[in-house]
Amino acid sequence: MTSQAADRPEAVGASRRSKLTPEREQEFFDAVLEQIRACGYDAVTMEGVAASTRCSKSTLYRQWKTKPQFVAAALRSDRRVRFAGIDTGSLAEDLRQAARIAGEWSGKDTLLQALGHAVMQDPELQRALREALVEPEIAALREILRRGVERGEVDADHPALEYVPAQMFGVLRMRPVVEGEYADARYLVRFVEAVVLPALGLP
Repeated sequence: MTSQAADRPEAVGASRRSKLTPEREQEFFDAVLEQIRACGYDAVTMEGVAASTRCSKSTLYRQWKTKPQFVAAALRSDRRVRFAGIDTGSLAEDLRQAARIAGEWSGKDTLLQALGHAVMQDPELQRALREALVEPEIAALREILRRGVERGEVDADHPALEYVPAQMFGVLRMRPVVEGEYADARYLVRFVEAVVLPALGLP
């Protein structure tokens, strides 16, 4: 949708937000995220989501005034932490396990790539993407690193510690651009062993 204002019904601005059941709201969220994954952000329209969920376009506009607001709400509803719960007792193995997990979903869930350009244009969308997909995983990675420091596997002031999340997310985002392939589990484990562990001084 190139201009939300251009096709928004005039009456919607004055309409009061109607109540939706949580199940119906989640149906809308699932539909818009699935369309973004399949078609890319720019190709998604409120009309298309309305058609796929069998509702009127004005229903969506009453809840969310613009497409970016709608997508941001959907992203926040989809918050999950794939790196949570990793604790093998070894920092090196924790990072390998995080690489395996990331590789399992990197080619399946293309939401991060599909939103890449759009999030740079809309601050609200960028915040929602960070809150839903980025910050929870970074927090989980930092917890893995903190435990490694507590166990004495790496010094607390090691300069490479702060760059580990950027390394992990960077290779996930950039391999499709640089090599035309997603960073699968095997690739990411090799990356961790060749780049991340040596940077931390780990075997």
